[in-house]
Amino acid sequence: MNFLAHLYLACLPKGQAGYDEELLVGNFIADSVKGNKYQLFSPTISRGILMHRQVDYFSDHNPFYLQSVHRLQPAHGKYSGIITDMFYDYFLAINWNTYSSIDLRKFCDDAYRILASHQDVMPEESRTILEYMIKHDWLYSYRETEGIRRALNGMSKRMKYYFPMDNGVSELENNESMYNRHFSAFFPLLIEHVKQY
Repeated sequence: MNFLAHLYLACLPKGQAGYDEELLVGNFIADSVKGNKYQLFSPTISRGILMHRQVDYFSDHNPFYLQSVHRLQPAHGKYSGIITDMFYDYFLAINWNTYSSIDLRKFCDDAYRILASHQDVMPEESRTILEYMIKHDWLYSYRETEGIRRALNGMSKRMKYYFPMDNGVSELENNESMYNRHFSAFFPLLIEHVKQY
């Protein structure tokens, strides 16, 4: 899962009662925290980091998610998982009202505000990502294929060895209904998994 899904899932324990800010922060910074360094953070941020890892593990072993990954592998190899994560953020964004009663625009703005207010505890890498995320409104842009294209292009440029992941967007545009079916079968299962976490 990519940023939008992880942040959405971090809000499930509170439901409509508001946001657990530190759980949100932990889910956001998780990829920048390696090994057991999660123990350096507060208990709730640590739980968010571990929750993020659990979501990734569940996704990587789910047959519906893997259908999308395997479909992309011939053309995109080891980057198929990253591209699938971005596709699924797109489907979460366009199907947002199915999963949340909070308006997507409001959710994105709330997430930016909360994350910005906790920058002092974030690793430098996360602070840098957050700066660009807010500046270019990444979360809200995921509701359009062009936003997904820009995100994948940015990731490609930041990688040690460049690979044009943004080329995968043509696959999304040509087979959107199929990937949406994969997502729609997968995401409710992930939600239930997180609720039991």
